[in-house]
Amino acid sequence: MSAEKAIKIIEEVKRVVIGKDECIRKIMMAMLAGGHILLEDIPGVGKTTLALAFSRACALKQNRVQFTPDVLPSDITGFSVYRKETGSFRYQPGAAMCNLFLADEINRTSPKTQSALLEVMEEGNVTVDGVTREVPRPFTVIATQNPVGSAGTQMLPESQLDRFMICMSMGYPDVKDEVEILRGRSGENPINSVFPVIRAEELVLMQKETEQLFVHDRVYRYMAELAAATRTHPMLELGLSPRGTLCLAKMARASAYLEGRDYVTPSDVVFVFKDVALHRIRLSSRARVSRVTAEGVADSILEQVARPTPMRR
Repeated sequence: MSAEKAIKIIEEVKRVVIGKDECIRKIMMAMLAGGHILLEDIPGVGKTTLALAFSRACALKQNRVQFTPDVLPSDITGFSVYRKETGSFRYQPGAAMCNLFLADEINRTSPKTQSALLEVMEEGNVTVDGVTREVPRPFTVIATQNPVGSAGTQMLPESQLDRFMICMSMGYPDVKDEVEILRGRSGENPINSVFPVIRAEELVLMQKETEQLFVHDRVYRYMAELAAATRTHPMLELGLSPRGTLCLAKMARASAYLEGRDYVTPSDVVFVFKDVALHRIRLSSRARVSRVTAEGVADSILEQVARPTPMRR
């Protein structure tokens, strides 16, 4: 197993992104699981820096698009250009033709452009003028969005949110960490100090290793029972989708992989459950009136559903 290399990647990113160790670890897990990440937070807390640090530590080709209302689907997928000298059309690659695509402020662009990106995320390829082309492997999208209610934003529909494996919020740094950030920015940009740990091809191999980790049937049942609990909870009108349960299993494997184990435990499932579930569930009107939070509901589900006894392969 190459868990040691994954840990080294995390350490490289932590040199630039201060005080967000759990967030960094879970993004590494999502990349190992072959999923996409949504970071919902206010501007200026380091979301873009985080994505750039991962691209450098993994030696990934990265593209960044600042989403605005005038960004077109062809900017993402690419387009055909007529070449007069040859009398034919030539494909001009779009921004999605990379290993790590940073979609900044995805909820500021049009639904049509959002759909173009989310189709690439789901299918792993783009179709232009009837020709389908695969995006490079590995392919990860790290999208950021500002909180709903910020000027110029619109809420992503549930069907689009469901394409993201996890959704997290970085939050403000505490005083001690902010002092470290200020000290680190006194010279050159600290992103330049991040060195590659692996090549892109090695990340693909690490993803395959993660897929092969053993999951006991009792752990599979535990995941299914957690998902079922979200679908019948009185405070929720939308529960975890089957795609969400699959993402839960993939993230649990990635958690075990980083721990150096070749099997998944119930603790791995608990560790990632809220990151996988919170953006997929929707509170009922009764819950909103009662000021119940989605996180509170998730915590109650984790308490109510019995965990299987510890096991190993």
